[in-house]
Amino acid sequence: MTDRPNDRSLEKYRRMLRIRHFEDKAEAIHAAGEIPGALHTYAGQEASGVGACIALRNDDYMVGTHRSHGHPIAKGAKLRPLMAELLGKVTGICKGKGGSMHLSDFSVGSLGETSIVGSGIPVAAGAALGSKLQGNDRVALCFFGDGATNEGAFHEGMNLAAVWKLPAIFVCENNGYAVSTPASAAVPVKDIAERAKAYAMPAIIVDGQDVDAVEAAVTEAVERARTGGGPTLVETKTYRYADHAVNMGRILLDRGAEVDEWRKRDPLTLYRARLLEAGVAAATLDAMEQEVADEVADALQFARDSAYPEQADAFDDVFVDRLPIPDYLTA
Repeated sequence: MTDRPNDRSLEKYRRMLRIRHFEDKAEAIHAAGEIPGALHTYAGQEASGVGACIALRNDDYMVGTHRSHGHPIAKGAKLRPLMAELLGKVTGICKGKGGSMHLSDFSVGSLGETSIVGSGIPVAAGAALGSKLQGNDRVALCFFGDGATNEGAFHEGMNLAAVWKLPAIFVCENNGYAVSTPASAAVPVKDIAERAKAYAMPAIIVDGQDVDAVEAAVTEAVERARTGGGPTLVETKTYRYADHAVNMGRILLDRGAEVDEWRKRDPLTLYRARLLEAGVAAATLDAMEQEVADEVADALQFARDSAYPEQADAFDDVFVDRLPIPDYLTA
């Protein structure tokens, strides 16, 4: 960060706050039964997502993971339709059909997030190929976890991107675990970034708790991609506070002491301290946090006030013509 804080610095803090407050609220209402299905939260990894997305243009592509709320928020997505989607409401970003793990927001370049581990990597490669064929300078950035690097889709996507010199940035958010399996038990190399060597691809390892460091690393990768230099693998060393999926009980693992250690390097706490040192008034940051809390509360109220989809809506966006609902299903 520069010596004097600017709007960009404050925007990074605002986006990290949005993620944290959104995830905390989502976890609370999930525990109360308002959100159906599993919920995979992003708290602890905010600097990784925001630092990466702030380096992109609004029209650049982004592909996320099953831990899917943080990425669109980091890219600038509005909170109301995201919260409504979690509650399965018709005003949701995917009309209530995607839920927590399948979010898309084309307005900010988010091509979609999926529960299939690693599946977004070839999607991002395809989007990057599209940019190259069209002759524009849009890049495609893909987030994935350390566990995804053991999937075939990872190697296929990386290989194609390298061979065709696609404008892609692959961001591995290495939070140390694939569900409850430590990366050290499933990956034979110390750093995921080492795997880029197999594709003659540049790689960068960065502190995923430092939003400025992540932004600098991804900015370098974006500039390379935009100017025809091909893809880059960026590994952010980060950590998720919650279990793989919240409110489901610990899965064969007790990370209590480890979580406490990582919380000492909480990305929001670190960046707040940096902003204060740079001359931002504490009152300014406190007011921003209250604004974000109000924004999340507003999004939740919007979602609660919205209607659920109608039964016949299940066929929209699937077939060209809506199929009739059999009488026995409506009786």
